[in-house]
Amino acid sequence: MSIQYQGLVTHGLASQIADKIKQAILDGALKVDERLPTEEELAQRFAVSRPTIREALKRLAAQHLIRSRRGPTGGTFVNQPTQAETRLMMANATALLVSMGELSLGDIAETRQEIESLCCRLAATRRTDAQLAVMAEEIKRQRDPTLSDQDFCASDVRFHCTLIASAHNPALELAAAGVIESLQPAVNLMIFRFRDRAQVANQHDTLYQALVARDAQGAMSALTHYMDVLTTQYQAAQEASETPKKPRKIKPVTAQAPRHE
Repeated sequence: MSIQYQGLVTHGLASQIADKIKQAILDGALKVDERLPTEEELAQRFAVSRPTIREALKRLAAQHLIRSRRGPTGGTFVNQPTQAETRLMMANATALLVSMGELSLGDIAETRQEIESLCCRLAATRRTDAQLAVMAEEIKRQRDPTLSDQDFCASDVRFHCTLIASAHNPALELAAAGVIESLQPAVNLMIFRFRDRAQVANQHDTLYQALVARDAQGAMSALTHYMDVLTTQYQAAQEASETPKKPRKIKPVTAQAPRHE
């Protein structure tokens, strides 16, 4: 095991320590399931207080890079994040960057279209019957007039997540996590007043039929049409939210003359 214990500056010690341990993990100096030194040992080696070490370890745990175990054989160990945990981290990070204005929804929409177009091309040859069945079920659900707007949006997300999974490329699934899993639900709920649910279901069905026929170009064309309509609806929703509401007229109250008995 090799961690670089020197080279810290006084500002942001916990962050620097977390970065050094993280780098040791990424470099392979710390292996999966390897036990880290105790808090006291790390505090001595980094020449900092135990609360600083505790804060650094919390940062690493939040990234699912380490895990703790109690008991005689317990301690802090290098963790191997699952794909689900990594996807969640990417989704949360993307949503945070959008909320801070670092990424625009236009950038996200463009990225989403490129990623899903590639998934369409791959899914045309790699999709399974089980995945086709999931997509067909979601289309059927979307055509149910009793489905709530929130459940319709959730079905839309599941359809596109299944499309991405049908490419059978874990790296693509990770790349899409920030776009689909964190932002699509919020965007869907923002624009649902401007969506024609029957149109969305039909667009999904066109894409689905292309995948059934293993028609990559047809699937990509259907996705492009879907995204063009979605972009128009999002712009309409934005304009509606930016339109100042007319002030409500307040009826003047006139004093009534006192009644005489």
